[in-house]
Amino acid sequence: MFAVLGLGSNKAFDSLDSLHVLACACVELESLFSDFCVSSVYRTKPMYVENQPDFFNMAVSGETTLSASGLLSKIHEIEASFGRSRENEIRNGQRSLDIDIELFGNEEIHFSDPVDSMKNLEIPHPRISERAFVLIPLLEVLPESAEIQNRDFYEKSLAKTGNQGAELYLDSAGFAGIITETERSYGRTGTDNGKSGDE
Repeated sequence: MFAVLGLGSNKAFDSLDSLHVLACACVELESLFSDFCVSSVYRTKPMYVENQPDFFNMAVSGETTLSASGLLSKIHEIEASFGRSRENEIRNGQRSLDIDIELFGNEEIHFSDPVDSMKNLEIPHPRISERAFVLIPLLEVLPESAEIQNRDFYEKSLAKTGNQGAELYLDSAGFAGIITETERSYGRTGTDNGKSGDE
């Protein structure tokens, strides 16, 4: 299934600044996809909770054999490995790593787990159309050939929002180079993220 993930960071983790947190996360995510593609990185002002550092945002895309719920589980593992604690964070506040499933083919999923809110899943992500920092990198990694029916909707949504102050920080080629350097320097972080089937 073709999927698009949005990534963001505005908090360092251990010796890694936000840019390298994103690069390490991409090293982990790449093992879950074929035809893996990364966007440019954008520096954006925080929304909702404004008294915090700027975010670095980007998107990745590719084909995965995981189910949506299986992909979500892997995402939570990766987030936790870079210091995210969803239970203890302020909503829309600072975080070392945030990964959202923005698109999963043309599937619409509205799942609420009454026992474990960590498993709640809504796809497409409900606030795509109001966030330029999501739309700009999403459109970068959404190929014309992708079987996504709503590309025109996302383009029109971006035309309405404008860039909302999102600034290009590093183009996709430059960021891909940092991912390669990061993989050589740090290797895998140790999370068990091998490609696998539906979970």
